[in-house]
Amino acid sequence: MRAVGTVLALVVLATVVATGARRWRVPAPSLLVIAGLAVALIPGTPALHIAPQTIGLVVLPPLLYASAEELPLRDLRTVWRPVMLLAFGLVLASAAVVAVLAREATPLTGSMAFVLGAVLASTDPVAVTALGRRLALPGRVQVLVQAESLFNDATSLVLFKVALGFAIAPGSVGWGSAGGQFVLLAGGGTVIGAAVAGLVVLIRRRTEDPVLETVIALVTPYGAYVLAESAHASGVTAVVVAGVLLGHSGHRLSDARIRLQRGAVYAVVVFGLESVVFSIVGLELPALVRALPGGSGLWPLQALGIAAALVALRSLWMLPLSSAVDPGRSRPSVRVAGVLTWAGTRGVMPLAAALSIPLVADDGSPLPGRPLVLVLTTAVVVVTLVVQGLSLAGVVNRSGLAVEPEHTAREEARARLVLARAGLAHLDRIEDLESVPETVLDRMRRILSSRLDQAEEQPDGAASDAAPLLTAYRGLRRDVIAVQTVELRRLYDEHQVSDATRRQLQHDLDLEDAGLGTDAGSGDANRIQRQ
Repeated sequence: MRAVGTVLALVVLATVVATGARRWRVPAPSLLVIAGLAVALIPGTPALHIAPQTIGLVVLPPLLYASAEELPLRDLRTVWRPVMLLAFGLVLASAAVVAVLAREATPLTGSMAFVLGAVLASTDPVAVTALGRRLALPGRVQVLVQAESLFNDATSLVLFKVALGFAIAPGSVGWGSAGGQFVLLAGGGTVIGAAVAGLVVLIRRRTEDPVLETVIALVTPYGAYVLAESAHASGVTAVVVAGVLLGHSGHRLSDARIRLQRGAVYAVVVFGLESVVFSIVGLELPALVRALPGGSGLWPLQALGIAAALVALRSLWMLPLSSAVDPGRSRPSVRVAGVLTWAGTRGVMPLAAALSIPLVADDGSPLPGRPLVLVLTTAVVVVTLVVQGLSLAGVVNRSGLAVEPEHTAREEARARLVLARAGLAHLDRIEDLESVPETVLDRMRRILSSRLDQAEEQPDGAASDAAPLLTAYRGLRRDVIAVQTVELRRLYDEHQVSDATRRQLQHDLDLEDAGLGTDAGSGDANRIQRQ
């Protein structure tokens, strides 16, 4: 019961803090870490001990899958070269720099310093996606940072296993086997992820049940992860590959109704898991600090030094790669390099790896330095999430790279114009077939023509002028839907319609409401429905 109570308390804390973060426009991961630290420092708060298997098996697969599904395969093809340079070169360089610094500045042995370097070598996809989701970053910048965080885990995982072998059983693992381990981890994970994606495509083509589609979406990341880990391959890579492939083809496998339900369910799952896991990062640190042996009082300075070294190395690495973000740019850009540097944070993955370090070596002796590695890892994660997370929006705005709302409005207006013309062209093609009643064709043609006329009458730079009219239309239509919902409830209460009819009509109203999008005017309609 205590474990259940702890989980419920975490969910409540995370939900309250994440809701406040949205209202205050503060990155939720940063605020959740701070809240976790504050709660852990309250006297009497029980120590939190999370098994690494819990994070690795329960939390990571759906979060990784959601991040991978958001990664556009079209844009990934344009940045795959710099992504590979970062996934291999920067990971190796980061591990080496951290290992050397930890060996010189901390009491860690050479092997445990190497373990720490391998743990902190890669950026974290969960943190990167959560922080970048609300930023108006250009497409290539967002894809580059997100793809790097998704594909560099296989490299860091191989380094971690090699480093851990040196630490717990010196002489049992050598660099000669590292290449074979990487092929097994990354290659095996890729093959299994692609196979799982292919199987899911075959299943989804044969079903139109929203509930079954939602279950498939929830089971897919766990299936890919468990299959890969059972084959001693990389479960992370398998989930990422499956997510990217299914995200690319998902729109062809389901209709709007299924997408609405899957999206709603997955949004709740991702919100809950992200909120809880970032709270855990903050809650873990005080308990780990209390477990440190004597003589480790300099850990805050050591963690700050390691975090600063990682940022400095990343900035030097990103500067020559910044030109790849803009094809028209021949010289490196300091502004682009700054954004790319500051967007790469550490998070859940390093913490899970550090927690998986065994307590004893193969000879039965306690593994020296394990508590300090855990503290330094968690502290660096906290520093990057709080410092970089809270200031990332300011860095993006000052860089001049943020996508302006006017640009988005113009792009959306042009797209609507093209879609209206395509719809009219389709009506012209089917008019002679006489397969649709003439009244239906006329009504649809009037709707599309009015949209086309409105789009053509506006100058290209004034696309945002349509926003008040669109908002007014949405508000009015929502008010009508709210009145219809109240009337439907009255008919049901007075036994004038059956429950099946009520559910079907309410479902239709909900679909139309969701199709209107979101705006501030929806509050009045919601209040009408609650009356």
